[in-house]
Amino acid sequence: MDAFPAFFPLAGRQVVIAGDGEPAAARTRLFAGSPAEVIRVEGQAALAPEAYSDADLVFIASHDEAFALAAAAAARSSGAPINVFDRPALSDFHTPAIVDRGPVVAAVGTTGHAPVMAQMLRADIEARIPAHAGSLAALLGERRGALIAAFPDMAGRRGFLRAMLASPPVDGEALDALIAAGWSGVGRVWLIALPLADDLISLRAQRALAAADVVIAPPQAESLLATHARRDAERRPGATPDEIAALAAAGKLVAVIGAAPDLGTDVASEILLPAPEAP
Repeated sequence: MDAFPAFFPLAGRQVVIAGDGEPAAARTRLFAGSPAEVIRVEGQAALAPEAYSDADLVFIASHDEAFALAAAAAARSSGAPINVFDRPALSDFHTPAIVDRGPVVAAVGTTGHAPVMAQMLRADIEARIPAHAGSLAALLGERRGALIAAFPDMAGRRGFLRAMLASPPVDGEALDALIAAGWSGVGRVWLIALPLADDLISLRAQRALAAADVVIAPPQAESLLATHARRDAERRPGATPDEIAALAAAGKLVAVIGAAPDLGTDVASEILLPAPEAP
């Protein structure tokens, strides 16, 4: 690991962005909706040390080499960490490619070596993070005490959280009901049609495989599982409908790849079809 990733709390912090044009605008967009106080400075004002006196984070964002050097020198007196656009050698930290879901933030960095690669990887990660992840995280944070009381065992609590992330969005009242119901109330089965090619798997099927506690799949799905299934998930080559229903009743998240068994109406299930092949 060439750089240690860390998350910097923004509530009550001041972020100073020095520069103009698209580099500064892009840095400003990073903090849209954040609780930080964002200060923009341009021109000669950005070359004065007092512009950074209350800063907690500083971004020097300009294509102009002379401006970037002078502004970075002025900002050093503040003692705040500094990032200088497109100049890793002058930066105290590197700006990652970010997936922003409010309380849920994912970041990919390449220590300044290949920012385009970071953007490409970010797109892959973003596709796997449900849009409601941030609102769910906020709800779960408000109910932390209730979660610990309902699921004192860490494994059970982790399974419940995975199930909630993989399920459709819920409001606070529905979440309270699920917590009160206990683990047996959140078992689920996903019936995933085997795609003609691994890259035709749908996003919803990817998320289901990433969440599943048990994966029931034929041997020809092995490469699909290697890419998308959890490494610690139990894998079975087959199971009867009664066995699958029993797993769901026990609170397990089950992904069944291939022929869909008849589970009846008492089992919470969803059929996930592959993405259509491009013409």
